[in-house]
Amino acid sequence: MNPLVFTDLDGTLLNHASYSCEAARAGLEQIRRQQIPLIFTTSKTRLEIERLQAVMQIREPFIVENGGAIFFPDGYRNLKIEAGFRFPPYTVIKIGVTYSEIRRFFYSVKERFKLRGFGDLSVEEIELLTGLSTEQASLAKQREFTEPFVIEDESKIGEFAPIAASRGFKITFGGRFFHLMGMRQDKGHAIQQCAQIFAKNTDGRVLTIGLGDSANDISMLKNVDIPILLPHDDGTYEDIELSNLIRAGQPGSLGWNNAILDALSRLEEWRMAK
Repeated sequence: MNPLVFTDLDGTLLNHASYSCEAARAGLEQIRRQQIPLIFTTSKTRLEIERLQAVMQIREPFIVENGGAIFFPDGYRNLKIEAGFRFPPYTVIKIGVTYSEIRRFFYSVKERFKLRGFGDLSVEEIELLTGLSTEQASLAKQREFTEPFVIEDESKIGEFAPIAASRGFKITFGGRFFHLMGMRQDKGHAIQQCAQIFAKNTDGRVLTIGLGDSANDISMLKNVDIPILLPHDDGTYEDIELSNLIRAGQPGSLGWNNAILDALSRLEEWRMAK
């Protein structure tokens, strides 16, 4: 059985405040040694992930913007990908709707609900809201499949959500922002498609491991064999109940590191159980 690791980034592999993954170095090295695919599954944009992969010196498939699309690098493990379209240097499986479609709807309701999305915010405002550098904020602003936003009165989300649904959109909440996206789009759906591609291209079935910490990770955790939930910085956990859920002991990159090392040490046990 071939393990695949799907991981959220902010608040999971990356610390919530500093965006550092330094404490996860041992776990990342173990994944590298065992040649296990490490698939970022995040609300971040393609450009943000490309920058992070370059810094970490990895070249792996990734899932962008809460399941908006899956990007497979050219020639990656000689995978044959029957679906998708060419977007050099990738083959892309698109799941979400385009950013222009999202913005058209967003613009039509933003005054009514007092919304501000990344399309309305300057790079400097995104820096202040996120703690990102100017370069990182600029990359975060270049959306393709979702619109992160803030709302003046969060109690109005309950009124806004059904209106969005009537137009084919849904709302999720990440660590800092609400996210508006296409109705069919979520991390779980993207993981299912990604795992199926690996299963078709490898001998035997795959064993999927998922790590996340927030509400927009719930669909991911529900669609992996080994779901691992990390606590928030205050020690609380997202409200999710799964019979096989593993709760990591610490938040951020340290919790990720300890959880992934424990998971890798138990691979044979889980292979036998599956």
